[in-house]
Amino acid sequence: MTDHNAEDGNRKPLFYDPTEHRIRSFVTRAGRVSTGQERALEELGPKFMLPYEKAPLDVAQAFGRSAPTIFEIGFGMGETTAKIAGGMPEKNFIGVEVHTPGVGSLLKLIGEQNLTNLRLIQHDAFEVLTHMIAPQSLAGVHVFFPDPWHKARHNKRRLIQGPMVELLSSRLMPGGYLHCATDWQEYAEQMLEVLSAEPTLQNTADGYAPRPDYRPVTKFENRGLKLGHGVWDVVFTKK
Repeated sequence: MTDHNAEDGNRKPLFYDPTEHRIRSFVTRAGRVSTGQERALEELGPKFMLPYEKAPLDVAQAFGRSAPTIFEIGFGMGETTAKIAGGMPEKNFIGVEVHTPGVGSLLKLIGEQNLTNLRLIQHDAFEVLTHMIAPQSLAGVHVFFPDPWHKARHNKRRLIQGPMVELLSSRLMPGGYLHCATDWQEYAEQMLEVLSAEPTLQNTADGYAPRPDYRPVTKFENRGLKLGHGVWDVVFTKK
């Protein structure tokens, strides 16, 4: 995630590793966990965190209900995720993040806002999708502000590339959506190109999509917009 979703510089976000021909998730070093985050991890973690397993997740059992399920990759410090989940109580949300302060931060928000429709998994998102999420089971996927790897020699490490998009699409039910957002124009162009090349997806717009109402504007994003910086949303649906 870029800085408006993460406030710690000690992690390297999701990227495609061409040396292993697979998508890797965060490489994490120690991050500072606040007292409030640590308390949330201890008190709320057992209820709202799901353990990673190499077995399909029983979503209805995890949430205690059957409902459309949205999957988010890399929620950073969780403010956007909490706002979206709070605005759509009729849907289930699964957030994947390995950064411990971020997990603690979102758990703290869950407690403060009394959110019951969020579950968190602290693990590699690619492995979670591969082993825990059943094909054609998700109503939507959110990938907001993944690391742009803006240097040309690092572009190949970006998350939104063919192999990952193919996997994400396979987990979407027909009519489900994949929503990516970035504040890096060149990455937005790549997102549009890669998603357009996936034969099982179709664009909901003629190019970039207007920001859906459910995605709030973050403080960082709002500051950038006032300075004339752009933000691009790309929304595709499963055929």
